[in-house]
Amino acid sequence: MFPVVGIGASAGGLDAFIHLFSGLPAATGMGFVVIQHMDPSKQSLLADILARSVRIPIVEAKDRMRVLPDRIHVIPPNTNMGITAGRLSLIPRPLTQGPHLPVDFFFRSLAADRKGQAIGVVLSGNGSDGTQGVRAIKAEGGITFAQDEKSAAYVGMPASASASGCVDFVLPPEGIVAELARIASHPYVARKSEGLVHDRALESEADIGRIFLHVREATGVDFAQYKPSTTTRRILRRMALHKIDDLPSYAAHIREHPGELDALFQDFLINVTSFFRDPFVFEALQTKVFPFLLENRAPSEAVRVWVPACSTGEEAYSVALSFLEAMDGRGVTIPLQIFATDI
Repeated sequence: MFPVVGIGASAGGLDAFIHLFSGLPAATGMGFVVIQHMDPSKQSLLADILARSVRIPIVEAKDRMRVLPDRIHVIPPNTNMGITAGRLSLIPRPLTQGPHLPVDFFFRSLAADRKGQAIGVVLSGNGSDGTQGVRAIKAEGGITFAQDEKSAAYVGMPASASASGCVDFVLPPEGIVAELARIASHPYVARKSEGLVHDRALESEADIGRIFLHVREATGVDFAQYKPSTTTRRILRRMALHKIDDLPSYAAHIREHPGELDALFQDFLINVTSFFRDPFVFEALQTKVFPFLLENRAPSEAVRVWVPACSTGEEAYSVALSFLEAMDGRGVTIPLQIFATDI
């Protein structure tokens, strides 16, 4: 396992790509995948153009191609591209009336495939493609970048990503490549993070406890009983951003920089949600739970549902939709109350 950097752009992206890749060291140990909005009816010359000013090999992606470190893989036109088990998968561009969002499509698959070794970069372009993708990458413990507005020819895409609150660094292309080179060797990024999470959790339980204590004193929220692998991974991610290699040093950094406490708190609470996120749960609600609740129930007898940790509400609305479908299927109408709460 090695880090994979997904880089998305649209209008004005070529100039940003050149500025970024021309300063890229020949050996970072990272794989690079370029997702550019393209005219679906024309052959792409992007790989050939970039090859003139880039020191590492560039290839146009093919289906089932394995992503390799220190190589740039460029999306072909008229496709969506994902990554699974380190291999690129190409599917035809969908025929839809809505906007084509290839950056979001790739970033989401990258987050699922690489977890903490996923890195997303949103460069110049119109629209909001990439915004949902950086959210997915950050939710899985990855690291995210957006081009700053001063250097971007078109600010729509990077500004939208930054406004999501899920971008770690906002920099010009030259600054992005410098940060990529800096974090490439950090233990959290350079090797499989699951093993690192386990090792650090065992070795530094007391240090993590002190960090939880600092967060509780600042926010009133105690994360000590939260899922350990999640909180430890979030702490290690923050350490990578600051190039800190050990937990005692990070605990000292928190004491000296109170703003880092809020940043860590927000990382702990990153939204990981979507409509009908766990299909098996909603299938069980439809086939077992809701029929049981509706059986022999008086029309005036309300059903009350509590959705804790509701985040931005997708689960609560999914429960409502499922319940309405269950009532329609049985031809009954029962009052429904949903209580959705979050920290």
